[in-house]
Amino acid sequence: MFLGIDIGTSGVKAVITGADGAVLAQASAPLTVSRPQPLWSEQDPDSWVAATHAAVLALSADLRAGVQGIGLAGQMHGATLLGADDRPLRPAILWNDGRSQAECAALEAAVPDLRAITGNLAMPGFTAPKLAWVRAHQPDLFAATRSVLLPKDYVRLALTGDKASDLSDSAGTLWLDVGARRWSPALLAATGLDESHMPRLHEGPEVTGTLRPEIAREWGMTPVPVVAGAGDNAAGALGVGVLAEGQGMLSLGTSGVIFVATAAFRPNPAEAVHAFCHALPGLWHQMSVHLSAASCLDWAAQACNLPGPAELLALAEQGAERAGDELFLPYLSGERTPHNDPKIRAAFLGLGNQTTTADLAAAVLEGVAFAHADGIDALRRAGTPIAELAVIGGGSRSAHWGRILASALDVRLVYLDGGEVGPALGAAHLARMGVTGAGASEACPRPPVRAVIEPDPAFAARLAPRRARFRAAYPALSAITE
Repeated sequence: MFLGIDIGTSGVKAVITGADGAVLAQASAPLTVSRPQPLWSEQDPDSWVAATHAAVLALSADLRAGVQGIGLAGQMHGATLLGADDRPLRPAILWNDGRSQAECAALEAAVPDLRAITGNLAMPGFTAPKLAWVRAHQPDLFAATRSVLLPKDYVRLALTGDKASDLSDSAGTLWLDVGARRWSPALLAATGLDESHMPRLHEGPEVTGTLRPEIAREWGMTPVPVVAGAGDNAAGALGVGVLAEGQGMLSLGTSGVIFVATAAFRPNPAEAVHAFCHALPGLWHQMSVHLSAASCLDWAAQACNLPGPAELLALAEQGAERAGDELFLPYLSGERTPHNDPKIRAAFLGLGNQTTTADLAAAVLEGVAFAHADGIDALRRAGTPIAELAVIGGGSRSAHWGRILASALDVRLVYLDGGEVGPALGAAHLARMGVTGAGASEACPRPPVRAVIEPDPAFAARLAPRRARFRAAYPALSAITE
């Protein structure tokens, strides 16, 4: 059996899989995000460790006793600054933090070939601009920094004592030469750092250390190997068998991602398309990234005084055939693909006296779908054909939302058994590969198909006028957002 742990933004999830990769048990523990100032988004790194312990200990003790290896996945880009004692110097700055826009421009000016090296624009979400911001605004903390770790790798340090990372997660720092799969001295120097500040790099299935004996005793297992793991998106892709050129997935978690595997490094930064390493040797991937997806449902349910997103989804289905003008622009935390705009904020438009809560709920689902349609258009303009996507994440539970997404994106959506498990499943698969030597096709099978949703041309035709207005609304909203 193998344990996969995913350090997410809203919680930590732990799963145990059997020898065949099937999920035997899963548990989770919540996390909270701090937003002390506009554009800021932070978490206490030790809360990740505490939630990891809580999630693992919520699993069956009998299953824990049989675990042979552990894989880690996690939210990408978070900057965890450690001092000489390996303790955090400040709260971690998260992937959806937007404070470092000025530092992005300075980095691109300092390293003119940054986009060619990293395959990406400099965006506030990435790790390097966050360190540049700390260097400029908190110089004493920057001077005290001895190591910088990503969220899952801080948990690794707590679990094993090792400072290590994998290539898929490290590709999101803006310090990696993504094509060469190694740290870039030029990019590190541009933020006042060098390789001594960075963890060792490994491919996803490689063993980086073993579980500390005292934690193994607490968890009721032996000091098993821990593998490098993956960033959350790459791990989620492995969980649904996205292993080869052209295979793709749609992740509907706190953020939303369209992920397509590629056999070569093919960057297209002009439209904020991400090009990163995959979690397996010799593979890369492209992504369109949207900072708010299922989180919009949570926000809207609270704003509409509904018990939760399930009730919002039920109301949205009531408003599915509406002819109203209501629009929702889902930019609660800014946006990446294709706008690269950390300052843009969400908005409802077109409300009238006749607007109902069901209309608002339907507009929220459509708005997230329209944002993803902007992203898939950017991927297609980059030369990436996309006809089918496997769906993972909490949003994968709603067939009605799937119908909207399939029609707006013009793709076939495939729903797989266990698709809602997400990155923790891919992390467990990587542990299996690292411990047993199993190949990717054996260790990362595509789960059985639960349902398929095809694009509905008639529904797409009804959505088209609202999507045209959605696209026209972004520049107008951007012009008044500060």
